[in-house]
Amino acid sequence: MNDTPAALQFTEAELLGRVAAVDTSRVSIDVSNSVLLTRIGIGNLIAVRGSTEREYLIAVTERVTRSMRDELAAELPEDGEDSELVSVPTDLVRGALIGTFRTVDGDKKNTFKRGADSFPQIDRQCYVVDAANLQRFMGILGADFPENERLKLGMFVADKSAEAIVSGDKFFQRHAAILGSTGSGKSYAVALILERAAKLKFPNIIVFDMHGEYAPLADSKNGGFAKRLRIAGPGDLENPSDDALFLPYWLLNRDEMLSMILDRSDQNAPNQASRFTLHVRTLKQKTLEAENKPEIVKTFTVDSPVPYPIKDLVALLDTDNTTKGQGKNGPIKGEWEDKLTRFISRLEAKLDDRRYGFMFAPPAKANTYGWLAAQVAQLLGSSDGDGIKVIDFSEVPSDVLPVVTGTLARLLYDVQFWMTPEKRTPITLLCDEAHLYLPVREDADAVQRQALGAFERIAKEGRKYGFSLLVVSQRPSDVSKTILSQCNNFLSLRLTNDTDQAVIKRLMPDSLAGLTSVLPLLDTGEALMLGDAVLLPSRIRLDKPAITPDSATRDFWKEWGKQASDVAAINLAVEALRSQTRPKTA
Repeated sequence: MNDTPAALQFTEAELLGRVAAVDTSRVSIDVSNSVLLTRIGIGNLIAVRGSTEREYLIAVTERVTRSMRDELAAELPEDGEDSELVSVPTDLVRGALIGTFRTVDGDKKNTFKRGADSFPQIDRQCYVVDAANLQRFMGILGADFPENERLKLGMFVADKSAEAIVSGDKFFQRHAAILGSTGSGKSYAVALILERAAKLKFPNIIVFDMHGEYAPLADSKNGGFAKRLRIAGPGDLENPSDDALFLPYWLLNRDEMLSMILDRSDQNAPNQASRFTLHVRTLKQKTLEAENKPEIVKTFTVDSPVPYPIKDLVALLDTDNTTKGQGKNGPIKGEWEDKLTRFISRLEAKLDDRRYGFMFAPPAKANTYGWLAAQVAQLLGSSDGDGIKVIDFSEVPSDVLPVVTGTLARLLYDVQFWMTPEKRTPITLLCDEAHLYLPVREDADAVQRQALGAFERIAKEGRKYGFSLLVVSQRPSDVSKTILSQCNNFLSLRLTNDTDQAVIKRLMPDSLAGLTSVLPLLDTGEALMLGDAVLLPSRIRLDKPAITPDSATRDFWKEWGKQASDVAAINLAVEALRSQTRPKTA
């Protein structure tokens, strides 16, 4: 890599025109070279002569217009004739100021920085940045990033010979989002970033995989680099496989548990919540005393992740619900009698539903005191090639998905929070299909709000503790505004929905909002990269990952023409539906 990038060099042939108008973030250019105008498009770069010979202000083209005005003909009229009016084209280009290029900046040469240090002056020369100058300029972007910080995403669309390099540190440490309509290449972008991270010695990324599409990344036969786990399904309860992941009920805090089993509209809801809280705390204290943990007994709370027998909880609640009181003349209706009936019924329904077995019917080992530390070490560890973990949530019931994702995210964050600062390893949660469990708060139900609370806390505070989010969604308008507003980097692929485009536009500085006009026009695999990790908001073509996710679009028309439905496979799927267990593949 050349330590001193080549300087921009402009000739008279590249002079587009001169500055005609300026506001705080935009410049209007009166075009004098109509030939160059035909080569200018939205997103092209323009260099505006700055206050010194060593400085150019860089603008991104937002609008190109041509209008006609009437002027007197240049030739003098013949005697007795009136002056002739002719139509003359007026060409204008409007650009958004995005940065400053300097040929000399202190002891550095040919540097680019975001933001305009000064405003263009009226009548200053404006040049088109293309051909050799474009290659030089693109080479400058990312040239200052140290080799161990460089994250290559692809090539610039404007200059297909220039690599699109971003700062890996800034991309992950300040939260990021990958957004794009279905079929735009979003999953490939995720796989590419994971592939780049896997080349590091100790990456630490946990992927929340909603549909099992990233399983190929963990296939060692095909060069996979990730470790795959999956939330246990009904078929794992008797004989769980090694990759089955259980999240026992006792990991849930009080509010998460109640969000699943408490009906707030029930007139006895306060009584039910009160008895639940009392009994859970009592049972956790018994566990701590049995484990000889006197110091923890002094400070633990009802939310502390301490195992307790769920059957004992049901028994205590049932006792409350059936115990009569003692009056002067004999038994009377008890204080809690019949007030917990519906609460107990909802709890028992969850216990009996095998779809919730990963939570309420874990292996006996998962209900022991030492299980949690070993499980968290497996998830947060980044040694022996297990740094990237893909957790498959595809068998989790949709109604409890927010609680499961929120509980797991909160648990991992809490462990990171309480860890000795100098021992922390940075961690990123990659939230695939985030709109499924991180909805806009106004649209969230009680269960979804619990998950939102955990993820929004990470979005607001996580950076201080080495914990970041990488949010992935095809519907950014359905994702929590709080979480997206905390993301400082966006890799936006094609977005065709006006509402989704508006979300991106709101998250961008006003001076760059015009760039969103290109979002519905992006080709598959193209993206607009914005944020702190890149000096220049750029349209890039992403590299294709070596191992592709299992998300390829099926060729409907071609397959309809050559392949009939497999009746045996349909019968097998029906039985899998009944058993809630995926059929085993060869």
